Amino acid sequence: MARNIGPVCRFCRRESVKLYLKGEKCITKCTLERRPSPPGVHQQRRRKVSDFALQLREKQKARRMYGVLEKQMRNTFDRALETKGATGDQLLVQLESRLDNVVYRSGFAKSRAQARQLVNHGHVQVNARSARIPSHSVRAGDVVTIREASRALQYFKDALAWAKTQPRPGWLEVDPDSYTAKMVTTPTRDQIETQVDTQLIVEHYSR
Repeated sequence: MARNIGPVCRFCRRESVKLYLKGEKCITKCTLERRPSPPGVHQQRRRKVSDFALQLREKQKARRMYGVLEKQMRNTFDRALETKGATGDQLLVQLESRLDNVVYRSGFAKSRAQARQLVNHGHVQVNARSARIPSHSVRAGDVVTIREASRALQYFKDALAWAKTQPRPGWLEVDPDSYTAKMVTTPTRDQIETQVDTQLIVEHYSR
């Protein structure tokens, strides 16, 4: 699978917004605050931004924030298109319901990239069954837990303290002491704090 092995802070600079791709470092040591200009060798000049450019940047921002590839993003959009309700809202709901994002929102990982790694390595279970696919769609009523054998690892001992201090969305019920998170209800658009203009993404894929 394709993956980015370069510096991710350049993504935040390119989109001119914090994407929180490095967890705690994005709060204590943010490159965007020191170098707000876009990456690359370029001249700072004003130029007119086309509608396509605005749509593309918004789509790229959402894609990089959730750590999905272009094909995954397109497939998610196609599913959202077939789901009842506003397509843009459904797109965000499906991205938010990904297993790696649920692990991240629960506080058991400091970034979505770290959450994906935990899932890939078999540390996460859904409804008491092993789940190794980060894109697995978690549904209302599903219980996500950290595997019993993995809780003795030093990482999860440290993660417990982190999880207890993190704010959680209203659609998620978390018990850090038992390493358990339950999706109480399917997230709605007003419960998702992601600052993305979904209308621009819809326009981009509808061209």
